[in-house]
Amino acid sequence: MQPDTRKLLRTGFLIFGTGVIAAALIFTSFGGITRHQGPHTNLGWLSLMLAMGCLPTGFLTLLLAAVKLIGDRHR
Repeated sequence: MQPDTRKLLRTGFLIFGTGVIAAALIFTSFGGITRHQGPHTNLGWLSLMLAMGCLPTGFLTLLLAAVKLIGDRHR
């Protein structure tokens, strides 16, 4: 594995993990979410925004790292 591939994997896991933790905190510590009103607290809203930014970005970074890892193995 090349160093840049390892860095992409680490970064993707950190970003995606941050999003997962933020999403979990919305439901456990920050009052939950209702269907029509959203989160009940300000911290819930901040966690929702963080999760909505980190989950897709982290997933795409992990996808890029996986494709790069497969490409590195074929060389």
